[in-house]
Amino acid sequence: MSSSPAVTVVPHVELKQLFDLFSARHFAEMEAHARALLARFPQAGEVWKGLSVALLAQDKPAFEALQQAAALLPGDADLASNLGLALTGLGRLDEAAACLQRALTLQPGFAVAHLNLGNVLTLQGRWTDAAASYRRVLQHNPRLVQAHFKLGIALAELGQQEAAAASYRNALQLQPDHAEAHGSLANALQALGRAVEALPHYQRAIGLQPGHGLFHSNLAFALKELGRFSEAAASYRRALALEPLNFETRSNLLFMLNYLPDQAGALDEARQFGALAAQVAHPFTSWNCEPDARRRLRVGLVSADLRNHPVGYFAQSVLAELGREVDLIVYANHANDDAVSIAIRSHCQRWHGVRALSDEALAQLIHADAIDVLIDLAGHTAHNRLPVLAWKPAPIQLSWLGYCASTGLAAMDAFVGDPWITPPGAEARFVEPVLRLPETFLCFTPPALDIAVGPLPALKQGHITFGCFNKPLKMNEAVVALWARVLLAVPGSRLQLKGGAQATVPERFARHGIAAERLLLEGASPRAEYLAAFNRVDIALDPFPYPGGTTSVEGLWMGVPVLSLRGAAALSRQGESLLQNLGLPDWVATDEDDYLARAVAHASDLQALAALRAGLRDRLLESPLCDAPRFAGHFNAVLRHTWRAWCEGQSR
Repeated sequence: MSSSPAVTVVPHVELKQLFDLFSARHFAEMEAHARALLARFPQAGEVWKGLSVALLAQDKPAFEALQQAAALLPGDADLASNLGLALTGLGRLDEAAACLQRALTLQPGFAVAHLNLGNVLTLQGRWTDAAASYRRVLQHNPRLVQAHFKLGIALAELGQQEAAAASYRNALQLQPDHAEAHGSLANALQALGRAVEALPHYQRAIGLQPGHGLFHSNLAFALKELGRFSEAAASYRRALALEPLNFETRSNLLFMLNYLPDQAGALDEARQFGALAAQVAHPFTSWNCEPDARRRLRVGLVSADLRNHPVGYFAQSVLAELGREVDLIVYANHANDDAVSIAIRSHCQRWHGVRALSDEALAQLIHADAIDVLIDLAGHTAHNRLPVLAWKPAPIQLSWLGYCASTGLAAMDAFVGDPWITPPGAEARFVEPVLRLPETFLCFTPPALDIAVGPLPALKQGHITFGCFNKPLKMNEAVVALWARVLLAVPGSRLQLKGGAQATVPERFARHGIAAERLLLEGASPRAEYLAAFNRVDIALDPFPYPGGTTSVEGLWMGVPVLSLRGAAALSRQGESLLQNLGLPDWVATDEDDYLARAVAHASDLQALAALRAGLRDRLLESPLCDAPRFAGHFNAVLRHTWRAWCEGQSR
């Protein structure tokens, strides 16, 4: 006699007992009762649903129960939503999105499902779609705090900082003690250049969650942008006391030290970064790289800046040439492409978007790609992936272009400099060995813009206009004091400053006897307008110890010579490298008094200035600073040198 099919209708009294246990919040007993029922009624969808509720209430894994319940109750929107949430937790994002879409098909006004779908889209980096989901949540439930907050996150990722700030404010109206909304609002204000407004929100976030290291780190960044370096350093160190393995915070602290006159403790901090990164990593000790010194190399580039960014401007023409000799594989840590990244991409064998990858996953990818030489283009600048290089995913690893100081990584095989930024003895400031290109460590890609060099402004204005278009952050008190001496020594001269927050500039110069009318202050502008503004400047003044790089070369391209002060560190010699490669050593000062004397001397000879201006663009274009084929040849020779040495080491 055949057995009867399982009964799927659970007696009402037993289901009621399950619901009563839920109402009484006796979730352990509810779980036990559900399991007992399922032993008798394995196809009872309502019991599977009850089991999932009991498990979720106890923070226990509920995926199997949800999956069974959703299969048996396909018309239940709550189950579809909860299953989507469970799949999200398992990282199965495409399946999660499908479940949540099914919940919304069953119940279009289901605000929680819209919220959960927005969260999945956020994890997938689909920020426009995520923002749309959060807006749908708010159509159905305008008082849902988390939807306002998450909408702000999505808008910030889309670069819509004003709109993001409005969303965070909406969240705070509903929940004034939402620490993350305060912190994120501060981030949006910071991104808008309103660091002073950001400070109280960072401080409020810290007051609400003092143990959250990121709030301290972000406060430090805002203080740094305001030039309050000692306060910023203290905040960074508080963040690191809470999160000692937060490498982003460590990089931010290291980067900030470049602005300080003595750069005190920078090398020790870099060594500490390297030691901690090595502790976390599990370095590779073998690589699938044939040790043949003559074969074509596979060269990996790790960067977030191969785009409309100074690194992109310096790398674009070089990589176009270098790509003829080696296979270029890029590990791009940025979200969106632009015209520069698209141009660079055309010269690469492969281009990986790696922003979402963990350090381990990125190290595994690089290793699997059998990279021969891996080049980090970021150092301790924003969005770097330096901890990945501690895994040693390639047999040779170099630091070049993006950061003129030590990374601190023992796994870095060399820093690539030149005779000017890394003269003999520079090794003492680096953990890495130093390799020197023969002329310059960088090569500029001229702008594809039709902007003519204008005549010397002083011939028409009747006075010299000095200028600096660097971030005001580089203008420390020693710089202000020296530039004030320059203005006082050159009668009638003006100083044009462009970009960034400048509200305190007149007061700072007034303390040194400079009237406000001698200062010409302008905000940031699109690149074409920014370049054209150099036509109002006679002489550019380089700040110190953090001189200009891209800004200086762009000024030179516009016919404006730059007066630079030679420093002790590689970064502070960047201006000297540019000028020596242009054959303009008389624009390099050895100390502050020499800087003043050279400024006065150059400003007093308008005919020489006009002649220099007229030929400076051609001089730049014909120099090693813009000769991409020549530079690529030198760089390829360095790659070949390091590769040959490694191959020889393998044969011993």
